[in-house]
Amino acid sequence: WETFDKGKAETDGLGKVIINLSAKEKANLEKGQLKISIQENKNEKPLSSSFLLKNALWDADVQFFPEGGDIIAGLAKKVAFKAIGSDGKGLKVKGSILDSKGKSVAEFADFGTGMGYFSLLPLAGENYQAVVKFENGQERKYKLPAVVSDKANVVFVKQDATNAEFAVVTSEENFSKNPGQSYYVLVQSNGHLCFGAQVNLKSSSALVNIPKERLPNGIVQVTLLSPDGKPISERLAFVQSEKLLNIQVTSDKQSYKAKDLVNLKLAVDNNGQKFPGSYSVAVIDESKVPYNDQADLSIVSNFLLTSDLKGNVENPNSYFDEKNPNRDKALDALLMTQRYRRFDYPTLISEKLPQISFLPEQGIELSGILRMNTGRPYPNGGLLLSVPSRNIKKDVYTDQNGRFTFKDLVFPDSSKVTVNARSNDNYRSLVINMDQSFYPEIDKNNGYKSYFVPNIDQAFAPYLANSRKEYRKSILLDEVEVTGVVKKAITNKDFPSISGLSMPEHRIEPERLTGCNVLTMCLQTVLTGITYDPQTLKYYVSRDYNAGGRTPVQFFLNGMAIDEPGLNSINVADIEGIEIFLRDELGTVSRMYQNNGVVSIYTKKVEAKKPRMSLSEIESMLPKSNVIDMYPLGYIKERKFYVPKYDTPERKAVNDLRTTIYWNPKVSITETGEAAIQFYNADGNGNYKVIVEGMDQTGNIGRKVINYGVQP
Repeated sequence: WETFDKGKAETDGLGKVIINLSAKEKANLEKGQLKISIQENKNEKPLSSSFLLKNALWDADVQFFPEGGDIIAGLAKKVAFKAIGSDGKGLKVKGSILDSKGKSVAEFADFGTGMGYFSLLPLAGENYQAVVKFENGQERKYKLPAVVSDKANVVFVKQDATNAEFAVVTSEENFSKNPGQSYYVLVQSNGHLCFGAQVNLKSSSALVNIPKERLPNGIVQVTLLSPDGKPISERLAFVQSEKLLNIQVTSDKQSYKAKDLVNLKLAVDNNGQKFPGSYSVAVIDESKVPYNDQADLSIVSNFLLTSDLKGNVENPNSYFDEKNPNRDKALDALLMTQRYRRFDYPTLISEKLPQISFLPEQGIELSGILRMNTGRPYPNGGLLLSVPSRNIKKDVYTDQNGRFTFKDLVFPDSSKVTVNARSNDNYRSLVINMDQSFYPEIDKNNGYKSYFVPNIDQAFAPYLANSRKEYRKSILLDEVEVTGVVKKAITNKDFPSISGLSMPEHRIEPERLTGCNVLTMCLQTVLTGITYDPQTLKYYVSRDYNAGGRTPVQFFLNGMAIDEPGLNSINVADIEGIEIFLRDELGTVSRMYQNNGVVSIYTKKVEAKKPRMSLSEIESMLPKSNVIDMYPLGYIKERKFYVPKYDTPERKAVNDLRTTIYWNPKVSITETGEAAIQFYNADGNGNYKVIVEGMDQTGNIGRKVINYGVQP
């Protein structure tokens, strides 16, 4: 990291401090971090933390979108607006529209996510600007699109139980110049042409009623085309042709206790009829994992809304929450501001199917390129793939560019896969280069990254508190890294002649012989339990020598017997260790040498010089260019969600601090439209959330969220 600014500051009485940063360093602020160190006393260790500076870089952008695409003179229409901050999220705004004389002609305020609309009756030749006020007190001015009079637009009027009503509108001036002008109206949804009509203007406006029975639930794109077939205006609208699934979730009790058995009954009604379907059920302890359900991306909001719009949609579930009073207006503002063009009408009219970019996955693909050791691609080369654990074998041939692909492979993760090219005549000069496989990544341009929070501890405080409870009886040890290497000590067991001796009573390490030049002079003092007799020049076991015994100790050098005069020929610096055996219970040595006690001396092993690396070792290190062993990413076996049972007092006598109580992605509902599930609560008290969503066999979808309480 490169430091581009630094300084000091003191906190006020509330512990707050204000740090002023220059907006001129915008590039640094977007990528940089603010590192803060707080120290109350010089003798104490300072507290340090870091924060992303991009969160402090405030900026805003407000755009205005006239309904149908243009502000037409003399025609009152909606004008939508969208205000976003530097983080991509919507900003709460309010303001007014001023004409060229500074007179206010309209007031506006957003519906909660920085989006909204207002009605404007523009005058020909007039210029308008918006004065926008933000929550932080700042105020900015933005110009509205220019007023035109030679355009025609399509606008949304209303929808009732049977029809969705749109209108083709133009200015009186344009109608007088082009009376009886003909236009075409085409309506598509999800790439399917649902409705088409020709509109002849007999006045400056004409209504178009579209039967809702021809429109599916979701977003429809209404496009106005000129007589020569060129799109000149469009309007997106949300149409609900039929009610969504009515999902009812009932429990067998009003409230529960910890680890109680919960029985839930699901009943699904599709506009008075019942069909089989598949549903997902999740139960979480909301007191441990609080989450804003409005910001969730559910099956309903994904199918009917976000999948048809580009960019990030904030709080997608709020548009389908009946508790939200202005959800219809907010949804209309969203569709006017976040519009798109995804389909080409000439293609739709000719009924050409769109090109499929991603086919359904049939298996794993492993690909690469086969080259000569000179780097030139090797065409028409044979390769063999084998997966020993799955008994899979496949062969392919390279194309003219040396490329090859093994398709439709199915094997579990961590499986060994071998690819070889030894079936070719000149395989010794071939090199296999495999393409790298990657883990699936989050889209770098994913708009939902704006929901990432910089202070993860604050967002997950309840979850972290639950974790502390879960491990409160555990002792968390610091990581211990063992860096030493076990050194094998030479003992009597390494030499057959003295391996029959038991454990030595004493062992002398080479450190105790430091500074010793003559070994016999040192042995007289370092041999524990051994006495040296200067008259006989022999060594004896002290307890026997004091009792009058004169049977000497036998010395061994690396398993070979040696007499006392030969000790001086040993280089003290070469000694690895000395073992002292005061007893020989089995008599394996005393019977042969007529001794009492053994002193075994070991010297350091001097290994014979050999080549630094053998030819076989060199070959093993070199990569086998024509044979490759690898462990590519494979499939992971499906796992079932663990659901404990607390049907006995013994089973209840354990801690259960789960945050996700129940999860089943596939709950099947039969023709009766009902299903039953059961599970046990955890130890947590408070509010539990049940989320049910899915689809029946007719394609209709639905979602239901309920809560139930768990009392201590």
